[in-house]
Amino acid sequence: MISTSVLAEEKLTIEKQLVGIVGAISGTVKTETRELKAGDKIYLNETIVAGAGSGTQILLLDQSTFTIGEDSEVVMDTFIFDPATNDGKIVASVKQGSLKVISGLISKKNPDSLTVEVPEGTLGSRGTEFQTIVSKGKTDTLLIGPGKNNTLGMRPGAVLVGNSLGSTLLDNPYSMTSMSKGKAPGQAKKITKNQLKKFNKKMKALRVAKLSPEEKKGKRKEMKKQLKKELKSMGFEKEEIKSIIRENIQKDKEKKVAIKKERAEKKKAKKKKAKAEKKKNKKKKATKKGSKKKKVVKKKEGKKKKATKKKATKKKATKKKAVKKKAVKKKKVVKKKKKVVKKKPKKKIKKKVAKKRKIVKKKRAAKKKKAKKKRRKKK
Repeated sequence: MISTSVLAEEKLTIEKQLVGIVGAISGTVKTETRELKAGDKIYLNETIVAGAGSGTQILLLDQSTFTIGEDSEVVMDTFIFDPATNDGKIVASVKQGSLKVISGLISKKNPDSLTVEVPEGTLGSRGTEFQTIVSKGKTDTLLIGPGKNNTLGMRPGAVLVGNSLGSTLLDNPYSMTSMSKGKAPGQAKKITKNQLKKFNKKMKALRVAKLSPEEKKGKRKEMKKQLKKELKSMGFEKEEIKSIIRENIQKDKEKKVAIKKERAEKKKAKKKKAKAEKKKNKKKKATKKGSKKKKVVKKKEGKKKKATKKKATKKKATKKKAVKKKAVKKKKVVKKKKKVVKKKPKKKIKKKVAKKRKIVKKKRAAKKKKAKKKRRKKK
């Protein structure tokens, strides 16, 4: 397994090992020794520095694409590629700024063969498209795609973000994670609109350069010629070169179409979810209103019941009081009557008894007189 063919090794020294070609450029992009232009060669261990409002796109020999954003510093540390078998290894390091990666043949053959080193850890690409932003003490990584059920039957995208303290797998398109110094990567989360703007802003200069009318067809032809030369130097024939270039162009188109479709599907799904949520919310509101009304009615009914109960209890209490008062009055009347009744008979009985006693006394006295008279007569 070698990085270039034997012919390429004859032309280049080990220090100048060819990695890829500058495809597009905007603003000022430099290495340690030169300022880069579209079509320039990129060699191993070269530090690519993009200034403010600048950016570049590098096409690697295995058809991978590295897009370097503004205020960035990227080094290609390892590039091993065997075009006969598509075996190899790519290791790049981002010291600062932003790097967007679209993996090529090496990752297609072995998804774990492309890694990006950042100050806080490593990013393991698994046949996908992703972007990372390295700032002071923090690295944000975004998985772009493709998704699991993509229309082209491509390998689902995934990025393993990790360091010595832990790891997080990004396997859903437009999910991201952050990694800080001395901490394990955070959990995978869906990217917000503001965060996506931040990622896109880093690549803004390059997109403007691509869309500007100054870039003519002649430059594109020159780039294609450069690619053909490099592929020839690696031992490819004309037909193979044409097929590789066509495949690259078609793959880019297919990827764009797939991404657009996925985005459209996501938008539709989001709209459906939003509609369903609105319906649910309406139903919930209606049920809440109904429940509130029911509660109000129940409260009113409860209040009425309480009021009626209170009235009934008051009536009962008043009735009981009235009954008690009547009973008390009756008792008092009865007692008075009893007293009266009791008093009358006692007086009458006493009088009768006195009368009887008088009569008895009189009778006794009369008998005694008669007895005395009889005694006198006998004498």
